[in-house]
Amino acid sequence: MKQEYAISHWPDSKEILENLRVLANELPVYQINRSKMNEYLEKYESKFAKSKQMVELAKQRIPGGVQHNLAFNYPFPLAIAKADGAYLYDVSGNRFIDFLQAGGPTVLGSNYKPVRDKVLELINECGPVTGLFHEYEYKLADLIYSHVPSAEMFRSLASGTEGCMAAIRAARCFTDKKFVIKVGGGYHGWSDQFVFAMRIPGLGTLDSHGIPEGCFQYMQEFYPNDTAALEKLLKDNESKGGTAAVIVEPLGPESGTRPVHRDFNEKVRALCDSYGTLLIFDEVVTGFRVGLGGAQGYFGIKPDLTVFGKCVAGGYPAAGGVGGRKEIMLTFAAGIQGLKKRAMVGGTLSANPLSCSAGYFAIKAIEETQAHLKAGKAGDRLTKGLQEIFKRYNLPFVAFNHGSICHMETGAAMLMELSNPKILEQVEIRRKVMEELGAALMVEGIITLAGSRIYTSMADTDDVVDDALERFDTVFKHFEPVQEK
Repeated sequence: MKQEYAISHWPDSKEILENLRVLANELPVYQINRSKMNEYLEKYESKFAKSKQMVELAKQRIPGGVQHNLAFNYPFPLAIAKADGAYLYDVSGNRFIDFLQAGGPTVLGSNYKPVRDKVLELINECGPVTGLFHEYEYKLADLIYSHVPSAEMFRSLASGTEGCMAAIRAARCFTDKKFVIKVGGGYHGWSDQFVFAMRIPGLGTLDSHGIPEGCFQYMQEFYPNDTAALEKLLKDNESKGGTAAVIVEPLGPESGTRPVHRDFNEKVRALCDSYGTLLIFDEVVTGFRVGLGGAQGYFGIKPDLTVFGKCVAGGYPAAGGVGGRKEIMLTFAAGIQGLKKRAMVGGTLSANPLSCSAGYFAIKAIEETQAHLKAGKAGDRLTKGLQEIFKRYNLPFVAFNHGSICHMETGAAMLMELSNPKILEQVEIRRKVMEELGAALMVEGIITLAGSRIYTSMADTDDVVDDALERFDTVFKHFEPVQEK
C-alpha cells in the first residue's frame, strides 16, 4: 500500500532560514505593548488563581513546582485536570485549544477513546507491568516494521532520551568507532553526551552544566545544512578512531526549528556510506506524525538506526525505543551474555504491556483514520492563517510547517547567531517576548509549546483552527517594536 504523508509541500527552507536570520539578528524586537500585557497578566492571575495555589504548594516538594520542562510556563504553570481531543481543561474548568498535544505524541488528539478502551481492557486483564514477555511487545515491533522497513528489529525503551543513548551505544559497539556527530542546535534528549550543542548551533558545552568535559570527548557538531563541514569532520576522524554515527533530526534541529534543505538527508546518507559511518534518524517527533513511514519514508532515505518516542506509545508512558538493521540491533540482545560483546540497555518499565499495547492500538488507529493526514491539513490551515495575520499587522514574524509540526517565530531567541554582538543583551529580551506571548495566548484560551511551536492533531477540525486563528489575531494586533533605551 502506497504511503501518504502529512507534508503537502516542502517549504522553501532557504527563504525561511533567511527570514529567521533577519528576524533574530537584524530587526528590532517586537512585543505586546506594555499596557495590554499588564492587562493580560492581571487576567492570568485571577483566571488561573487555583493553578497558582496548587503550584505554590507543589514547590515545597518539587523543584520549581512542576516536573516537566514543557510545564514551566510564565508567569506560573497551569494545573490541568482534563484532556479531551482538541482541548485541555484546567482545575478551574477553563478550556484551552491544545496545540501542545503533550509535546507531540497525540496525533489522534488527547485521550482518544478507542485506544483508551483497549488499554483499559488490557489493564483489567494483565495490569500495566509484569517484568516478563507480553504478546504486544512483538505486535508493536511487527507493526512498526510493516510501516518502517528499516526497523527490521525493534527494542522498546522508556523514552526518546533512552533511545538516543542506546542508538549511539549500539553504533559504537557495532562499528568499533568512537566519534558521534550531530547537527548543532538539535535535541536528542538530556543524557550526558547529548547535552551538547543544544538549541543554538556552535554552543558546544556552554550549556552543559553538571557534566564533566570528558563526556564530550567524542561528540562533535556541524551547522545545519553544512554538509561540507560534516565531510571534513568525517575525514579528520578517520585517523582518530573513526566516526561511529551521524545522528540527525530529519526535518532539522529542534523539530525543524531550523529547517533543512530538501536534499540534506540524502547528502548525509551518501557521506555516511562513503566513510563507513552509521546514519541514525531521530524520529521521536516525526515518527508516525509526518506519516506512518516516518520522515524516512517521506524522504526515501533508509537510516541504519531509528530512534522512536512520543507516538510509539500513543501518548501513554514509557514511549521510546530503537529500530534498525538486524545485525546492529542484535547488539541489544537480552539475557545473560557472558563475555559476548553487547550494547547494554535495560529498564524495569521498558516494553511494559500498557505501553506496547497503547502504541500498537494508537498506530493502528492512525492507520485506520489517516490521522496524520488530517493533522497535517490542520497544520497547513493554521500556518496559512498565521501568515495572513502577520501580514495584516505588518509584523516580521515567521510561520512555517511540516504538516502538523508548526513553527511560529516571534522572539526567535533560539535563532540568534553566536556571532551577533548583541546576543547577550537581546537573548533574554527575546526569551521574555516568547514567555509573554505564551501567557497572553493562555488567557485567550490557547496552549502552545513555549509560545513558538504548535502541534496539530486529527481533532483540530476547520472550526477549531478558525476559532484559534481569531484568538491569535486578538493577541497579535497588540504587538509593537520594543523602544530602544
